[in-house]
Amino acid sequence: MNISNYFTYWGINENPFQAEEARNDVVYQRIMTADMTHPDFEKIYGSPVRPSTAVVFGEKGSGKTAIRLLLEKRLRAHNERTPASQAWIVNYDNLNPILDTLERLKNQGKAEAKFRLVDHQDAILSMSVTRLVDFLVGADDLGLKHARKLRKSLRRMSRQKRLDLAQLVAVYDQPTKTNAMSRWNTVRHFLRIGKTLNLVVLFWVMVVTFALMLFGVIAVLTSTAPDRFSMIGTAAMASLFLLSGFMWISETVTVRRLMKKLDKEVRVVERQPNELKLKLSDMSGKDLQGQPMPVPGDQDSRYELTARFVRIIQEINFRSMIVLVDRVDEPVLVNGDAEHMRDIIWPMLNNKFLQQDNVGFKLLLPIELGHLLRREDAAFFQQARLDKQNMVEKLEWSGATLYDIATRRLKACLAEDGKVERLTDLFEDEVTSQDLMDALGQMNQPRDAFKLLYAVIQEHCNNASDDAPNYRIPRLLLDQIRKQQCQRVQDLYRGLGPA
Repeated sequence: MNISNYFTYWGINENPFQAEEARNDVVYQRIMTADMTHPDFEKIYGSPVRPSTAVVFGEKGSGKTAIRLLLEKRLRAHNERTPASQAWIVNYDNLNPILDTLERLKNQGKAEAKFRLVDHQDAILSMSVTRLVDFLVGADDLGLKHARKLRKSLRRMSRQKRLDLAQLVAVYDQPTKTNAMSRWNTVRHFLRIGKTLNLVVLFWVMVVTFALMLFGVIAVLTSTAPDRFSMIGTAAMASLFLLSGFMWISETVTVRRLMKKLDKEVRVVERQPNELKLKLSDMSGKDLQGQPMPVPGDQDSRYELTARFVRIIQEINFRSMIVLVDRVDEPVLVNGDAEHMRDIIWPMLNNKFLQQDNVGFKLLLPIELGHLLRREDAAFFQQARLDKQNMVEKLEWSGATLYDIATRRLKACLAEDGKVERLTDLFEDEVTSQDLMDALGQMNQPRDAFKLLYAVIQEHCNNASDDAPNYRIPRLLLDQIRKQQCQRVQDLYRGLGPA
């Protein structure tokens, strides 16, 4: 029997159990609600106004990405309900560009590939600042109403906050489609930040004054009776030349030194040659000296820069920042290796980092890291203080919860004339809801539970002909497929089989 005929008989528009990846699961997108997720969801979610950190470990297919998607949906719903106290969302779930950058630096002999905490901080700031600049230049309004009014709010900030934002843009803005210097000039003029005598202007002042001084010297030397005005003018041009030259050399040296330090330390932000130098040269040395800079040896500047960024977005009604960390096992250079994942994530397990004011981290991590965590010493746990991080040691699902989710998925795929009210309707009368709960509970997690139901339906259709269709699945077939799937799950946990 064709599986489409089976679904047509029951009035089911699509297979509720065929998707295996939450990001591409259209059925989950329709039923994504807090009452259809893991019981620990509210603990993980916390409060958007006073965000907290959560560290979650789970097997492949246990619903980490589904929880992350629901977290984002709930946060966006909160933002719509309370436009005056929104949460700034950072989806930190694609580490490929960062790891590729570090790998290129390693191959060029410029840096080690080891991931540091400051690299995470730089990457999060870069993503956030780039998005804010997109908002300022009109490329992305962040989904905010009254965007023009909010841009004016940023323009009317105190000079210190405007200077903070200009510095963040200079160091961290990383556009992908537009010219970085064009964006910088737009933002700089928008914020009214910069100096009149930048390096280019000083250079041309030097050239002009030198030419005038040279002309005056020649005039004085060639004249038999040089007048007093010519001598005073020549002396003035010489003084102006020396002053502008001193200022140009001083600014050039300051900018070059700072540029080299920043270029060496901020490794995860890719820039065009001389881009950083040109941006820094547009800011006065006095302003730069008063700012926290992410230079080598300064481990605290990122905390201050993050705090300043949060104070800036509070001007446009974002009261907090929440970072969603997921898919750390998927980058090409990681390829699911637990040791590589540990090298990336362990620097983040730092209490000072995870407990920043108005910043919350939601770390959805593979269970392999949970196993490695148990091997760490007391000093590591003292630094991480996981007892304060709302830790979920393992995402575990009961058979009843999986049964409810499967039923909800089934109903979400029904046509208006569908004949199914509950999951047991697809099975013969001797199959009870408790039987299905037990079978699904043995799968431990959503992905494997859906694989079980998919395999049961598929095998049932293969065993029935169109001439003698049977639309109710027998208990014997359920037990047979359950044994096969249980063996598959056990082999997966032992590392003997694919997911």
